[in-house]
Amino acid sequence: MGLLNLLINDPVAFLLLAIPLLYSIIVHELAHGWVAYRLGDPTAKYLGRLTLNPLKHLDPIGTAMLFIFGFGWAKPVPVDFTRLGNSRGGMILVSAAGIIANLIFAFLAILTLRILSPSPRGTIGQMLYFLAQINIMLASFNLIPIPPLDGSKILMGFLSERLQYTLARLEPYGLFIIIGLLYLGALDPVIGFFRWIILALIALLIP
Repeated sequence: MGLLNLLINDPVAFLLLAIPLLYSIIVHELAHGWVAYRLGDPTAKYLGRLTLNPLKHLDPIGTAMLFIFGFGWAKPVPVDFTRLGNSRGGMILVSAAGIIANLIFAFLAILTLRILSPSPRGTIGQMLYFLAQINIMLASFNLIPIPPLDGSKILMGFLSERLQYTLARLEPYGLFIIIGLLYLGALDPVIGFFRWIILALIALLIP
């Protein structure tokens, strides 16, 4: 069910889902810009993207897709990789930053659930549950090594220049490839595998 239908049928559930989803996506992009800034690229800072203000990050089409289909995106934070000291290392760190931010959110949400033990049907319990699940899913999805997803740029950091170029050439078509593979269910096992790894790591930290 898309968020638009959820808004009409259950406004409370809409808020419990939409708010964690919106800020999980925003923090994901903010993390890219912040790490790039710390590594020497101030592009995101100059463009005012190092902020939690949703208006600076929302993409009109991505937001519409989010409300209609429950799958969307924010405007990617611009990064000039040539301004990073170690271009390969910088590419890996900046690309991984969003995924790491989502993992931290998921970990903190699950840890808070364990410590507070709120009612699973209560408002706080539901929001923490949604926050954890959304961030695990975002991290798992972005680990897929298909441009423009973060996993592809992490992979590029380990590839030769020739293979980097070959993978980068897919980027103009990447979104269509990803949507097609999602529609066919071809990415479900990959996302499920990454999700299993993430849950296993969290379980080691929170027995």
